[in-house]
Amino acid sequence: MSKVKFFMAQSWLLIVAALLFGVLLAGAQTGLDPFIKANEQKKLSDSMALLITDAKTFELAAQDVEVPMGKKTVLSKVYKGVTESGDIAGFAFVAEGAGFADKIKLVIATDPTFTNYMGYKVMFSNETPGFGDKIKNDYYSQQYIGAPIQRLELTKAGDNLVIDERIVAISGATVSSDAVIKIFNTFGRKVKSQLQTKGVIQ
Repeated sequence: MSKVKFFMAQSWLLIVAALLFGVLLAGAQTGLDPFIKANEQKKLSDSMALLITDAKTFELAAQDVEVPMGKKTVLSKVYKGVTESGDIAGFAFVAEGAGFADKIKLVIATDPTFTNYMGYKVMFSNETPGFGDKIKNDYYSQQYIGAPIQRLELTKAGDNLVIDERIVAISGATVSSDAVIKIFNTFGRKVKSQLQTKGVIQ
């Protein structure tokens, strides 16, 4: 008996089990997909409501906003928060980039004129507990509330209560701090430019 036939004779059960498991896994993923998307949409809605507190509703302002990221282009949706009187309270969009351990996904909010940020919420992050995951903490995240929509810079020393283009890094988590900065710098001005081209903002 050849080595190939011997291998097939000894491993057919393993091969069949692997194929069956693959089919079941694909079926489970298909079945769970609507629930996963619904949970993501709820998290997005909740995050936008926390960031743009004057908004009563959120409407899609622009679909498929193109943001170049190196060799690939990410498509992002931009939402506008609308007050009870019908005024625009701000804009929000999802942005992502590479963190220390995994991808970081943020919801970023801006003021109605897209001049200053209104802050961010973390949608997804696997950063190191006790270090990189502090990007969710007020000490770091509140520095973005009111920061100008221009190129932000990370600094290791400074006053985190001063709101400007300089962001003070989290001690012991410079990589994660820098990852958030890069996400803002990649998406902020490019989304603004796209909205201006589409006539959504001036």
